[in-house]
Amino acid sequence: MFAVMYLDLSKDPFEHRPQGDTPVWTVVIPFFNERDYLAHTIESLSRQTVRFTLILIDNGSTDGGAAVAEAAARAHALDYMLLTERTPGKVAALRTGLAWVRTRWVATCDADTLYPPQYLAAAQAILSRPGHVVAGAYFVPDGISEPARVTEAARFLAAARLLPRQCHAGGAGQAFCTRALRAAGGFDAVRWNFVLEDHEVIHRVMRKGRMGYSSAMWCMPSPRERDRDSIRWTLVERLLYSAAAPIAGDWFFYRFLAGRLQRRRLLSSRIRERQYQHLEGPVLVPSHSLR
Repeated sequence: MFAVMYLDLSKDPFEHRPQGDTPVWTVVIPFFNERDYLAHTIESLSRQTVRFTLILIDNGSTDGGAAVAEAAARAHALDYMLLTERTPGKVAALRTGLAWVRTRWVATCDADTLYPPQYLAAAQAILSRPGHVVAGAYFVPDGISEPARVTEAARFLAAARLLPRQCHAGGAGQAFCTRALRAAGGFDAVRWNFVLEDHEVIHRVMRKGRMGYSSAMWCMPSPRERDRDSIRWTLVERLLYSAAAPIAGDWFFYRFLAGRLQRRRLLSSRIRERQYQHLEGPVLVPSHSLR
């Protein structure tokens, strides 16, 4: 178990493991002031039917969330790392987490989302199909009935079949072949430091192979209220994405959408939940010693 302030890629953080005992999955969770949700999210992940390594990235929290996350990971005897990323924004935090991934597959999860026990197994079944490099989950509300979930799965899968070259899953429900994700450039704030990073990264990864879905891969985001500017794209942007994704994705993201998001100041760091947390520049955080 580790807590890391600065990345040192000359060292293998998993060198303590016995040979042949390495999981094939890593779960990456970036978080910022989400202490009220982290323990429940980690508890849900602890019930997974496949082994995984957990990488937690504190993106400058001021609410003690890092201690809550670490306590939850220890309580459930998870193999985990706790990293601190000083640069504000989800893209920067995901980039830091990906640098430490040593497994075949990696899932990006949100700190305020619950995952059923078969979540990683369902993602693995998708990624094991020939040519598939990314898997996506559909979202359902907490407490949904089984018939309602089946109906939502059917609706979601129908949309994915109708528009196979665009992303239908948010960042809380995406899983990747690690090699393909890195080959596509990973999470890169220089290339894309805006909101909707979950769609932009899928655009690049799908150059390496297919994205798949299944009725068994779903998750439950928190219904919490959010005090923030809208981070959604407009109807025109969404419709143009549907049309351009199969044939002109680069133009859509880097020449059309990026300029519009820049004018609306929808940077990755602005996903932060409260107005006073819309930070720019360095975030000062307590240092952690390497254990």
